[in-house]
Amino acid sequence: MVNSAVFGLAIELLLATCATAAFDGNINYASPSRRHSGLGIDVPHVSRRSLKRGAVAYEADELEFTHGVASGDPYPDSVILWTRVAPSLVSDTSNVTVEGPVPLYSHDTETYIKADPSPICVAWTVSPSGSEDVVSSGTAYTTSDIDYTVKVEATGLEPFTTYNYQFTICGSDKISPVGRTKTAPPSDSDVSELKFAVFSCSNYPNGYFNAYGNAARKDEQDYILHLGDYIYEGNQKGERAHEPPKYLFSLYDYRTRHGQYRSDPDLQLASQNFAWIATWDDHEVSNNGYRDGSSALNNTEESFLNDGRVSVDQRKMNAVRAYFEWMPIRQIDLDDNLRVWRSFQMGNLLDLIILDTRNYDRSITSLDWNDEYIDLIRNDASRTLMGSHQENWFYNQLSTSSNRGATWRIVGNQIVFSHIVESYGFSGDNWNGYMANRNRTLKHLYDNSISNTVFLAGDSHQNWVSDLVWLDEKPYDPETGEGAIGVEFAGTAVSSSGFSGLIAAGRAEAEVLVDNNTVLQWQDGYYRGYILLSITPEKLEARYYGSPSVASRNSWDLPLANFTVVASDNKLVRPVGGGSVEAGYLRGGETKPTNLTLNTDTWEWDIVGYDQMYITS
Repeated sequence: MVNSAVFGLAIELLLATCATAAFDGNINYASPSRRHSGLGIDVPHVSRRSLKRGAVAYEADELEFTHGVASGDPYPDSVILWTRVAPSLVSDTSNVTVEGPVPLYSHDTETYIKADPSPICVAWTVSPSGSEDVVSSGTAYTTSDIDYTVKVEATGLEPFTTYNYQFTICGSDKISPVGRTKTAPPSDSDVSELKFAVFSCSNYPNGYFNAYGNAARKDEQDYILHLGDYIYEGNQKGERAHEPPKYLFSLYDYRTRHGQYRSDPDLQLASQNFAWIATWDDHEVSNNGYRDGSSALNNTEESFLNDGRVSVDQRKMNAVRAYFEWMPIRQIDLDDNLRVWRSFQMGNLLDLIILDTRNYDRSITSLDWNDEYIDLIRNDASRTLMGSHQENWFYNQLSTSSNRGATWRIVGNQIVFSHIVESYGFSGDNWNGYMANRNRTLKHLYDNSISNTVFLAGDSHQNWVSDLVWLDEKPYDPETGEGAIGVEFAGTAVSSSGFSGLIAAGRAEAEVLVDNNTVLQWQDGYYRGYILLSITPEKLEARYYGSPSVASRNSWDLPLANFTVVASDNKLVRPVGGGSVEAGYLRGGETKPTNLTLNTDTWEWDIVGYDQMYITS
């Protein structure tokens, strides 16, 4: 006879195994890493917990798609899809379901989570745009362990094709908004054109995310590229005050902040209709982060005791885990849970190389109290922005891209690469603080004759356009651009503060910066906005757009300047910007006079002097 207890245990283990397999449909159970304690989810435990006597399932009418839908990291045959299905906007308080009804509060509305609820089943479908034929589908489960997020990989897709996708709560008619996404072209294909909208630095309390909405409604780009500072970890007040109202340390803190940002309608619109390729900057974790700390949490006992009793490593782990839960991003190396550096081969046209110059393995940076020390060591050969592993990978990616015959190399990094001195001197927190690392990069480009390299940067909250040059080592003529090895396009913020004065004062400051920096061709610090990159085998065009104000939600989308790089020229086309821009200061060119005033009675902008205007409402 079979012992009934043993038989019952066997049945329980069998059911748990089957349930565990079902959880594999949601890749957030493996992110950031199932192989490292504290970074992954114990899925067998979650499965067993859901089978416990008394576990109660949510009814469909208790659940909502709380934060829209999103997609990202497109491959030729697959794309990542994301949503969140939950009983509340509120994030879970921990990484496991708590025992008993625990009250959680949001905007003075009391909500509850069930004790040991059964997993929520979500079905998803993908169809070609304009068709109802389902070409990829599946089911996935989610629980409070991953903050009720759902992240799946839709496979079996055709390359460079637009698709619609949607989520449904299993066994119900409750559906998500319809999302739109696009796969990447195959690496060996001829691609006539690709367009990217480039964003960075979206600070929720600092202003409205007009740039996201304006670009989404214009609908010109194939993909969205976000260069970091997607959230901010601070504690800002005001009309759009941060939630939770504190600096972020715990997993719950970071989850809640991601949820708040993704509640913005313009961010939801841009996420719903375009595949994102994202990397983090520092504020997704902590300001001026590096390998062993940040400006807000140093790796000392005193800092630990004063800053929430959370260690540097634990805080970073909490931030990374929440980021992977809430972003439509692939985790490409489960043994390297901090890795977001990765690349995308998009036809013969370009390789998109995404770096992490902040959190992965960066040497000590400016921490607001050590600037004299940073000045002493900024050119030390041992200093690195990326760590040896990523740095060697980066150089190999550049060479592999050139050798395979891709026309362009687009480098998405967080911080300004070019040799630029500002009014206070050299920054210690961008590539100027790691001069030897920059020199190694430039040496690799020049020594291997790698052409058509374009660096993209965010972080500074201002616009900068420069020829890419190894100053003091290679001859360079700023009037013609001869001697350059590429170009850098650094963009302003979605909403974070830039130049704090008026337009005229901003132009005067820009003129000083351009005059004092040989490689700098255009600068503007006044506007918030984004860059639209249009890339063909013959040329690359960068169009800068700006919003006159982020103090209100508005649809003004002003063209600021346009720049062109001809393939194999490795420099900006002269006259730079066509000889005329709408904002900032242009070397050797003019800034068109613009009359821009704000009517404080109606809070509407009167703008005169623009040849083009996009109203995207």
